[in-house]
Amino acid sequence: MDYVPAAVFLLLVCVASVAEAQSEQRLYRIGVLNQAWAANHPAVEGLKEGLREQGYIEGRDVMFDIRFTRGDPGATSAAAEELVKAGVDVIFTSNEPATLAAKQATQRIPIVFTLVGDPVLTRIVASLARPGGNVTGISSRATELAPKRLEVLKTLVPAVKRVWFVYHSSDITDTAALANLRDAARRLQLELIARAVNDSAETTQVLKEVGAADGVLAPVVDTLDIPAAVLEAARIPSVFPTALWVEHGALVSYGPSFRAQGVQAARLVAKILRGTRPQDLPVEGADRIDLAVNLSTARQLQLEVPPKILFRANVIQR
Repeated sequence: MDYVPAAVFLLLVCVASVAEAQSEQRLYRIGVLNQAWAANHPAVEGLKEGLREQGYIEGRDVMFDIRFTRGDPGATSAAAEELVKAGVDVIFTSNEPATLAAKQATQRIPIVFTLVGDPVLTRIVASLARPGGNVTGISSRATELAPKRLEVLKTLVPAVKRVWFVYHSSDITDTAALANLRDAARRLQLELIARAVNDSAETTQVLKEVGAADGVLAPVVDTLDIPAAVLEAARIPSVFPTALWVEHGALVSYGPSFRAQGVQAARLVAKILRGTRPQDLPVEGADRIDLAVNLSTARQLQLEVPPKILFRANVIQR
């Protein structure tokens, strides 16, 4: 009878263990769904950064199937169904329309959302602590932060008396924020003109009605690319929901970082990939809120930025 030397036996065991581990290693497929105009949406870039921090390397551990609909709400449901048919392991969404479309497309595949203002009000989850179903994620707290944006605009532009709020008619979050905005407008002695639009032509027409002495509150959800239309309109004092727009020339913003929400959501995605059920992961509030101001735009608008804004701002574009 032939005996295998102990050293050779141990080597064979190690080789077999490595081979078994390699065979068990999976390449997880992350589906991404949003209404962005490009694949490199800041929330998606944050997701990738966060997953790297969690030890998931693109191409080795995870791959991304990104579907973006360029602001077209009609294309979102079809894109969600495509991700389900593709057999992705997790769907990562940004904003309410994408999240609702994903939820309608599947009750099986875990969904992790970002940029959702009020996930309970929009019936995305049953509750923040116990989301239930296959959905969890990061709330952008848009409804509660909307009045603060109005306050920031009034502080920066004391002379403003009338503020326009332009949003898509199907936008649940911005519609829900109206009650809070009206209360804040009365407190700040502002006239709030809320206009729901259905297409780009209506958006253009409404923005033409905005007076030179007025202000504009940009919506949170970028359906029809309304925030970009506000930015490209004639130079009018405007407040936006995130610093991304200030980096592109907007006057001021107050709200959560898109990229930071992606990083934060990556922790939830990683837990799901390791076996945690989404219904066991409470919805988290965005943990980074930025006040951003563009000093160059302020100079163009002949505005003097108050010291209290400069002191509190954590993003300043010069």
